[in-house]
Parts: sequence; structure tokens; C-alpha cells
Amino acid sequence: MNDIKQSKDISKRRALLKDRYFNKSLYCCTANDYSNGRTNIEVVSQMLDAGVIIIQYREKNYKSMREQYNECIEIRKLTKKYDALLIINDYVDLALAVSADGIHIGQSDLPIEVVRNIVGYDFIIGLSTSNREQILNSINTTADYIGIGPIYSTNTKKDADAPTGVEIIDYINSFDIPFVCIGGIKFDNIEELYKHNAQSICMLSDIVSSDSIKLKCESIIQKIKSY
Repeated sequence: MNDIKQSKDISKRRALLKDRYFNKSLYCCTANDYSNGRTNIEVVSQMLDAGVIIIQYREKNYKSMREQYNECIEIRKLTKKYDALLIINDYVDLALAVSADGIHIGQSDLPIEVVRNIVGYDFIIGLSTSNREQILNSINTTADYIGIGPIYSTNTKKDADAPTGVEIIDYINSFDIPFVCIGGIKFDNIEELYKHNAQSICMLSDIVSSDSIKLKCESIIQKIKSY
């Protein structure tokens, strides 16, 4: 990770991230509302045991900031133990406070270059996109990777944009940037994504609501690696 964080060369950072973390990988998010009473620490522990190498702490309208901080401190210890990335969604202050690896922001958050000025190049920055225009604009920023979606219809995010469809993956692949597909992804449609050369994929509610998160993640990772 140090060679990524110490570099200001965005092309180099993107290439290293793609090779080490985004190439046929499972990108996992916390989602306390769907975890059936399990803590985020329990959830993340199972994800890491299964071999997941990217964890995003993604909680909205959840607990106090102090409670989130305490939780993220423990999750940070786990991700370091497993040599996995910890990305914090939205909260730049929380990401800095727990020494996360990165921050993930959306189109309505602080402008990405403002965030870059705050966190510097020691942090990975991911940027959500939902159409071709946003993808194209992101290429010329210091975004290290982009999220694209929702690929399919989803009920997990209440204010989600219209589904992009899998064809958007063909467009993203015309650029040299790591990306993660999110939104409405299920075990049964993973194959369709990789027919279009998807990189990393994110499944949220299907994973955190599983009886065994570890077994669910293992089965998904095995399927991804088969393509």
C-alpha cells in the first residue's frame, strides 16, 4: 500500500489499485439495517475471514459519531490484521480520525479536489457515478477509483438513480481506471457482469443479511474468480 499512498501519479495509483484490489474482487460494505442484529464488527470479521480485501464502512443515520468512531477503530484493527483496505463512506473527518485507507464520496458531497486537498495523497479516494457524463468527468480528477450504479434496480438505497444497465461497463472499460459495480447485484446475475468484463462488484443486503456471511462471501469470491 505504501507505494500507492506515496505516489502523486494518478495513473500509477490506479494501475496498482486495479491490479492488487479491484481485479475480480468482492467489495464489501457494512449495512447495519440489514445485518439481523449482528454488529458491524461481527459482520466485517466474517467478511475478512472469507478473503474479502476491500471493506467500506457505510452507515447513514446510524448511531452517534462517537459510536461510529469506536466501531471503526475496531474495524481498522481487523483490516490491518488481514491486510485489507478500509474505506469510509462520506465522512472525511471519521476517515482521518481512524487512519482509514481511503474515503468514498458521492456526487453531492464535497468536490473531489477539495477532499484531495484535505486528505492528501496518503488516502485513496473513490467517487460514485451513475451515468456516462459523470464517469467521463471523473477520469480527469484525482479519483483513484469509481463506483458505478445502480447497475440493476435496487431498494437498498432510497434515493438511487435509474439503473444503468450492464452496457455501462463496456463504456467504463474504455478508460484505464479501477471500478466497482453496485446496485441490485445478486448471485444469479454475476455472470452477466463478467461477460462485460466487470472488475470488482459490491453486493450489500444479500451479504450482510445472510445466515453465514463468511460462506456467502466465499461462494461469491469463488464464482468471481472462475471468470
